[in-house]
Amino acid sequence: MSNWTDAIVGERMAVDREFNQRIQQSQFSNQQWGLIMTATEFEIEAADDPEAARIVADTSKLPQIMPELDNISQQMGAMAGGGDPSGGASDGVFGGIIDDIKNLLGSGGGGGGSGVDHEQLAAAEQLTQEYAEELQRHLENKGRFEQVRLAYQE
Repeated sequence: MSNWTDAIVGERMAVDREFNQRIQQSQFSNQQWGLIMTATEFEIEAADDPEAARIVADTSKLPQIMPELDNISQQMGAMAGGGDPSGGASDGVFGGIIDDIKNLLGSGGGGGGSGVDHEQLAAAEQLTQEYAEELQRHLENKGRFEQVRLAYQE
């Protein structure tokens, strides 16, 4: 199923550019959105039915990364303010974020959902589904959705 996503990399980049304004209007920073998208996979629901098929966001991994969104926000604020207001070390911020992402996605969540802001999670889920709908519209407008739907079924 990953072949279908490989086939639309260019289309995804175009949708990313178009969707950027929507991200700017959301509660998420670009860095947070990048993390959200890293944890989101896309599927085609009802792929065997050309009339009902639609791209949907699989957000099952989002609860695992939600606590990290707050860390990104705090770290970006600390960088803008010249220091870490919590008194922690601020060197290696981005390396730490990447390590945290790898651990969160690879470990199966460790925290069991603790520390998850459910309103923030709902907002992330809604935004990823909006992205999926925009991606489908884009593919349909380019006349590529049927080809992508068939590739998904393989």
